[in-house]
Amino acid sequence: MTTTATIPVTSPALPRLRYGALIAMMAMSFLLVTAEFLPGGVLTEIAADVGVTPGQAGQMVAVTALAGLIVAPTIGLALPRLDRRSLLVWMAIGATVSNAIVAVAPSLPLLLVGRVLLGAALSGFWAMSITVAARIAGPERLGRAVMFTSAGTSLATVAGVPIGVMLSEVLDWRAVFVFAAAATAVLAVLLRILLPSVPAEASASLSTLVGTLKLPGIGLGVAGHVLVVLGHFLAFTYIRIALDRVHDAGQQIDATAVIVLLAVFGVGGFVGNILIGMIIDRTYRVFAVVSPLVMALMTLAVIVASGAPVLVGVAAFAWGFFFASWLLIVNTWVGHRMPDRLEAGGSIVVVGFQAAIMLAAGVGGLLVDGLGIVTVYLTGAVILVLGAVLFGLSNRASARA
Repeated sequence: MTTTATIPVTSPALPRLRYGALIAMMAMSFLLVTAEFLPGGVLTEIAADVGVTPGQAGQMVAVTALAGLIVAPTIGLALPRLDRRSLLVWMAIGATVSNAIVAVAPSLPLLLVGRVLLGAALSGFWAMSITVAARIAGPERLGRAVMFTSAGTSLATVAGVPIGVMLSEVLDWRAVFVFAAAATAVLAVLLRILLPSVPAEASASLSTLVGTLKLPGIGLGVAGHVLVVLGHFLAFTYIRIALDRVHDAGQQIDATAVIVLLAVFGVGGFVGNILIGMIIDRTYRVFAVVSPLVMALMTLAVIVASGAPVLVGVAAFAWGFFFASWLLIVNTWVGHRMPDRLEAGGSIVVVGFQAAIMLAAGVGGLLVDGLGIVTVYLTGAVILVLGAVLFGLSNRASARA
């Protein structure tokens, strides 16, 4: 009598995560985002130093976003064969040059040149970050890898910009940009050492970008992404005005309380990024719909609960919790829905993000001046709900396909 035994089949063990590489990516995100938004905290000092108005100095942020809007969809096409590790190293070098120019610039035109370089470095990094994260962690743990870069963004909001502003009070705003230049220079070396080689996608082309949008459900999801970012920034750009409405026992809260509420938003974002990042690979479809809906409710709560500071604080925490992880959510969506087009998907995400920010600032400014902050927040909430609906339709389209 013969017997047959079942041969046990074991799944291959996942490769060890390169935490050094992930931390380097997180540091890159932290430094880039801190440099991007730091001028807002020292705007009056910059304006006085170079002899322009605060409104003119504020163009430093606008040109950064505009440069990013142009570079994100084109950098992969312009450098189709360059190893993506080398590309990120060059982005760090570009940020170093940008910060150095800003630190010594005697006039506004030279400041703007430096900020254009930063916009290019920022968008180049984000457009390629999904591809590099997938190389570091593998497709099964893409969401966890992207969590590190998103955490750098959240940490920059919570700590990077405030620390930069405090240093500018102790030293000088130019000294802060000198420190930023030195830090990105060191990081360029670390990225070269710690990141694995990441060959460029052979299919990088304009037709690939257009073709990606035509895939089942992808166009709907990208439109939903733009609406989510637009709805958020339509409200968040003017959050200071909304928080100035908050009162306690009939008395308007003071400036310190407003700063605390802003910090609560940032802390919520950092916590949300970590917690959602731990489960995002299995739940990205759910969060792509649920997160915009919760953000819509929280923006309304900030307006409706203006007489209850504690409730506003809870709403600010929840709003930050879900939005700060939005890049994590949408990038994981890209990684799982189009794993063979990561560069194209990453570029489209960054373009949508930058375009939504610029549109939100322009439209929001007209609305807040003409119709008031309540109308701005109601409009933002409606747009966030529409974004959630489009992602729901995207999920259905992909399921049918």
